Amino acid sequence: MKSFHLHRSLRIARPLQDIFPFFADPKNLESITPPYLKFRVLSSSTAMIEEGTEIDYALRLHGIPIRWRSRIIDWDPPYSFTDTQIRGPYSKWHHRHHFEESGNVTTATDHVEYAMVGGTLVNKFFVRPDLERIFDYRTAELARRFNLGTASKT
Repeated sequence: MKSFHLHRSLRIARPLQDIFPFFADPKNLESITPPYLKFRVLSSSTAMIEEGTEIDYALRLHGIPIRWRSRIIDWDPPYSFTDTQIRGPYSKWHHRHHFEESGNVTTATDHVEYAMVGGTLVNKFFVRPDLERIFDYRTAELARRFNLGTASKT
């Protein structure tokens, strides 16, 4: 099955110690997810994210209810962590969060590798546009929350 990649990077004029704790709290996912998805964290196996944490979510995409469970498979605070889908809409979903500090500026990077039934055409016309909108919103919300960083996407 063909994998696709999504990349976002945001430079935030704040030190890493101010940024990473926000990402380590699963409750903050709701605040950086577009409201039209009606995204909710249903449960988390730990209060703060750590290796092995499992998080259950509910959302609606194009009116269709979706349940999703992810597991943190790599945890290296305050530099990175990776979540993978263990139940949900994708055949493959690996989302790496990486943080790099230079002076008082932190670069927060998302890299998602994903695959789904339907391949290139389904990705081009349905999945990729949805993911672009979701991650554009996420990047804008993070920039707003942390005082306007600069964003890039690939």
